[in-house]
Amino acid sequence: MLSADGADIHVYDQGRGPAILIVGPGLDDGTRTRMLASILARRFRVLRLHRRQYRPDLKTEGTPCSVAQEVDDVLAIARQVGRPLIIYGHSSGGVVALEALAAAPSAFTGAVLFEPASVIDTAWAGQDGEVVTHARAAIAAGRPGQAMAIFFRRTIGLPGRQAWAAGALTAIVPRYRRLASCQIDDLEAMDRLGVRLDAYSQITTPTLLLSGDRSTPQQTAPVDAIERVLSDPERRPERVVMRKRDHGADLKAPKTVARIIETFADTLL
Repeated sequence: MLSADGADIHVYDQGRGPAILIVGPGLDDGTRTRMLASILARRFRVLRLHRRQYRPDLKTEGTPCSVAQEVDDVLAIARQVGRPLIIYGHSSGGVVALEALAAAPSAFTGAVLFEPASVIDTAWAGQDGEVVTHARAAIAAGRPGQAMAIFFRRTIGLPGRQAWAAGALTAIVPRYRRLASCQIDDLEAMDRLGVRLDAYSQITTPTLLLSGDRSTPQQTAPVDAIERVLSDPERRPERVVMRKRDHGADLKAPKTVARIIETFADTLL
């Protein structure tokens, strides 16, 4: 399958039935959502996108791709699959999903958005992109763990010790280590997109907003903002807050996330 610019799209396809397209979060080489997809594939056709932001083969001289390019990939899949189609987007993948919904709402039957990393007022990357600058310097110095600790602390809002532990884990897991620079590219792409709440307020596709009660305020504030702009009485979004879960619920509790997606899909299909 080819995107609008001729780039090949990598998508994993499993199961049969109505289609669910998964657009994963950061640090995902297309494998993170395997368990979630396997559960959903018992009843649905599940397509997992390997986002081009996490495919170095599609980046020219290390240049980050844009959200618009990733949206083109999603819409190419949507055109080939047709309706009914539910899109599930997580974190920065949730922003890609939102942009796809804004660009072509009729392409989707419904949407589940798990803590989309939308810019709502101030930039994720700090003033003048300082987080990106410092993280890129750490990566250039051969310290991807430090780069990710900066990201987890400054952008995600994890406490210092937890941020450094998460950064260290990233550095010692080979596939995460390889994707550290892509995560910073993803952060920069979110900031370049900027505040898009006005565009999202025009989305008419039935939407479920998903969050965890143990996620950080930085992760849940965009969900609150998006819920407000989608609060027209005619199309008020559903909201589910998972108890004792955080931004990693898709890994730690895939059955819970799958059940929420399935229940929502059943109301639409």
